Amino acid sequence: MIHKFNLDIVSPESLVFSKEVIMVVAPGVEGEFGVLENHAPLIAALQAGELKVYESDDKNFNTISISGGFLEVANNRCTVLAEKINNV
Repeated sequence: MIHKFNLDIVSPESLVFSKEVIMVVAPGVEGEFGVLENHAPLIAALQAGELKVYESDDKNFNTISISGGFLEVANNRCTVLAEKINNV
């Protein structure tokens, strides 16, 4: 059974991405980290790099370039706030 959670990626102008995903791997300022369903509440600073977004249970993922920002996890929802977002 595939367990998913909501991922929203937001720029100052608009909501750029909003889907249910299996996993997100983010470039934290203290190193890369992953988020899965039922992750503990978290707020983390992000450095410039790529988000890896897994939408299905295969090993393929989409990359979304960000300029840095913040990531928040709460109640099976992950929100990424970033100034610049590419490759969506």
